[in-house]
Amino acid sequence: MMDNVIAIVGIHTDIGKTIASAVIAEAIDADYWKPVQAGNIGHRDKLVVENLISNGNVRVHEEAVLLSEPMSPHAAAHIDNVKIDHTRFTWPDTNKLLLVETAGGVLSPMYEGVTMADFVKYYKLPVILISQNYLGSINHTLLSIEVLKSRDIPILGLVINGNTNNESESFIEQYSGVPVIAKVPFFTELDHTAINAHAIKIRKSLLNYVEHSGTGQ
Repeated sequence: MMDNVIAIVGIHTDIGKTIASAVIAEAIDADYWKPVQAGNIGHRDKLVVENLISNGNVRVHEEAVLLSEPMSPHAAAHIDNVKIDHTRFTWPDTNKLLLVETAGGVLSPMYEGVTMADFVKYYKLPVILISQNYLGSINHTLLSIEVLKSRDIPILGLVINGNTNNESESFIEQYSGVPVIAKVPFFTELDHTAINAHAIKIRKSLLNYVEHSGTGQ
């Protein structure tokens, strides 16, 4: 297992991984890296997190692969004629805990024949799984947990992005044995002040799970 690295993985795309990553990074003083970014170049996830966390200009790292089209990385790489090889990524040089945000969901393709789960498994990264409450999310969350467990990928816990649903969250925790370790709301004002204020609220809980996992600094 790589020291001081946690993968931020979602149950599917547009689930709130980037905002959750910003809050988590602010809460536990971690750096941030999204190795593969497809599309939205001028408003890509790196720039979003950089603007939301303290000292983002030095704590947010450049992508390993930057693709022009907003689509699945394997398709975007084909259009851009770019070859992706996750085994040859140059990782950020940092002494801090590093959050690594994947793209899409657990089994979304990174490139031909390789999924985000394969990337996480290759580097033996523990995972914080980002979920959200909506009709069908219990199924999507449990399926994602099953995929990670089947590959012996450690799951530090769930972070719920958006509205709370106690019944759904309780069922997922009891059925899977994976705890909800933090909740991130839908922010009415999305800026550093809001991110920092919520990070302070969830810092103790997050640090408890991260430190007990042996991943913390």
